[in-house]
Amino acid sequence: MNTQKKDFVLCFVFMLLLAVGLALCVLLPKEKYSGSERRMLSPMPELSAESVWSGRFMSDFEDYATDAFPFRDAFRRVKALTALHVFSRKDNNGIYASEGFLAAMEYPVNEASLAHASERFRSVCRKYLTEENKVYLSVIPDKNCFLAEESGHLSMNYEDIEKQMADRADFAEYIRISDLLEKDDYYRTDTHWRQEKITDVAERLAQKMGTTLSQEYETHTLEQDFYGVYYGQAALPVPPDQLQYVMDAAINSCRVYDWQNNREIPVYDLERAEGRDPYEMFLSGPISLVTIENPGARTDKKLVIFRDSFGSSIAPLLISGYSQITLADIRYIHPDLLEQFVDFEGCDVLFLYSTLVLNHSETIK
Repeated sequence: MNTQKKDFVLCFVFMLLLAVGLALCVLLPKEKYSGSERRMLSPMPELSAESVWSGRFMSDFEDYATDAFPFRDAFRRVKALTALHVFSRKDNNGIYASEGFLAAMEYPVNEASLAHASERFRSVCRKYLTEENKVYLSVIPDKNCFLAEESGHLSMNYEDIEKQMADRADFAEYIRISDLLEKDDYYRTDTHWRQEKITDVAERLAQKMGTTLSQEYETHTLEQDFYGVYYGQAALPVPPDQLQYVMDAAINSCRVYDWQNNREIPVYDLERAEGRDPYEMFLSGPISLVTIENPGARTDKKLVIFRDSFGSSIAPLLISGYSQITLADIRYIHPDLLEQFVDFEGCDVLFLYSTLVLNHSETIK
């Protein structure tokens, strides 16, 4: 085959690939939501003279074309594997794999963010609490704490974070729980800790706060696989997790009220376990204000937990030690509104936050 024919064949194949790619882009159905990435995909931008003239149309169209590309997830996986195994990158989209776990690179410590978080907690105490309230603080290390050093990734000094938060929060007694945790206490593909693995954490919190738990748990395992938030972000072939939850007499009999939506909800919402984010099965996910009542309580002690999403799975473990637990997520409700729903008189108060939130505390109101 002479050079002219080779050039013709090459051009023909190239044009054919472009035509096939264009046809697939046009004809294949467009998804509105990416289940693997847990986000809405960019829609087709509106074409108008103003959007074209301003340059907004082409900018938005670039996002749309990227999100609507055929077989996008397969190409994302190829890109991730190539980056890690061919070009020896340490991470993909800020997520790295180590010992079968996926974790986010979290570095460096944002001291201004820690200061903001402690100041917001102090503001809540000044507004609502008196000397009759016992106040506690506990910091949950993220999974990176147990993986980064051995895998050669940058990570924060988690002991320093705990010390800084304990020093800044002089209005609260600090309860250390990091020594009870290890990488296996977290989901391999997700941010959060595994409820069935943190009964010892709940026991320490309860002991330090002057109450006792039943510790007579029965573990249930869901049939469907659990792919956590890191799975889609990393685009790496990692085996799924199993989602488990525990029951005891107190959890089985308690009543839960969702103040945000004015309704009763189950402790474990099994329908959400089959949804976009299965971890939301614990107290129905990111709700600003929830109250758990324990009608069979052997005590009149009450607890208010200021928390992030980690609190959803540990709160049920604590209910046997209290007559009532209220969970407030002040990322979604302003603290000034709490007086309409929460009676702080004589109750214990626990600020329970993960380092992931404390290091990005601009979300705390």
